[in-house]
Amino acid sequence: EVQLVESGGGLAHPGGSLRLSCAASGFRFDRLAIAWYRQAPGKEREEVSIISNRDGSTYYADSVKGRFIISSDNTQKTVHLEMNALKPEDTAVYYCAAKDRGASTWSYWGVGTQVTVSS
Repeated sequence: EVQLVESGGGLAHPGGSLRLSCAASGFRFDRLAIAWYRQAPGKEREEVSIISNRDGSTYYADSVKGRFIISSDNTQKTVHLEMNALKPEDTAVYYCAAKDRGASTWSYWGVGTQVTVSS
């Protein structure tokens, strides 16, 4: 069974840090690209960061560049999103998504984890 499970969300103060994890099962992990998306209430879903397990390339949205770091642990089949210098506008439900090599769309999604940044 193909499954993505997010963890690590919670409450952080502005300027603080959180680390999200996305555990993948049922995949050939080394073939995957994995993305983090987020959606705040009343806003459209935003693509935050992507990592390709095939070549290690990464992408960051301008809104998180320099603050967030995406990484992949092939032995644990887990992708992490280290979020630093958090801002209230980072508050959202964060989802991980995956697509296999050659796929054009994000076919697999986790259920999301809430991140709240507030003083």
